[in-house]
Amino acid sequence: MGTTSKRFQDLNLSNYFLFAAAAEDEETSQLLLETLLGIKVSGVKVSVEHSLLYSSDFRSVRLDVYVSDTVEVHYNMEMENDERTSLPQRSRYHQAEMDVIALKPGEDFSELKPVYVVFICTFDPFGEGLYRYTFINRCEEKDFFPLGDGATRVFLSTKGTNESEVPKELVNLLHYVENSTDAYVGEVDDPTVRKLRERVRDLKRSREWEARYMQFEELLREREREGRERGLEQGRTEERSRILALTAAMAAAGEAEQIPRLSSDPAFLEEMLVKYHLQDVGTGDTPA
Repeated sequence: MGTTSKRFQDLNLSNYFLFAAAAEDEETSQLLLETLLGIKVSGVKVSVEHSLLYSSDFRSVRLDVYVSDTVEVHYNMEMENDERTSLPQRSRYHQAEMDVIALKPGEDFSELKPVYVVFICTFDPFGEGLYRYTFINRCEEKDFFPLGDGATRVFLSTKGTNESEVPKELVNLLHYVENSTDAYVGEVDDPTVRKLRERVRDLKRSREWEARYMQFEELLREREREGRERGLEQGRTEERSRILALTAAMAAAGEAEQIPRLSSDPAFLEEMLVKYHLQDVGTGDTPA
């Protein structure tokens, strides 16, 4: 996810935390789903047990939003800013997780309800210039013959270019995600965007949500520090193993008397590492 230096009041809706906070409101989630998916949704209920926003110890960094409606369709929404993420595989994981949660012990697989996994991306996940990519399982041998398993995965892109092929409301909302300002709201004069703006305004005025955001940032900074420390320790461990392998190789080759030079002569150390093919060797490798 990465941390951000922005103040809470300056965030766009593309921020993971602000998006999850906004979508906690059931009316907002319904508005988002109907606009993003182009379907009618009623009786929305937001499940909060999987969200960091309600984690008392802030140990989780997942900010997925789980929603269900009166027809018992289940939705998972997530804001995504990292192009390096394997989104197709993540969508598969989220779908499987939702199915496990939804199917109660003793129920038949036929009891599984339809599911939507929705990623809102601030980049084009497939490079085809679409604002919306919708995937369902189909038979490869027969065009447009759906599997009918009730699973749909939708990837939205704020970088779409096919405005003439999608509803204007969808384009306006996706652009608002990255430009959550009053100026933009005034330009588009879109009722959906205006409603989202009001929700975002309310959140940014809340001292409680601002405090939660600060806690969230601190959690991410702590995780990043831990990651850097783990990486440094792993690097030190690999370097020690490499030097041990080098000294063993030099001793076996009758060059034991040269080993003390390794600590005082960096050029000689590099020469020996190259000689014994250890310049890029990590933990557990042995000389060639």
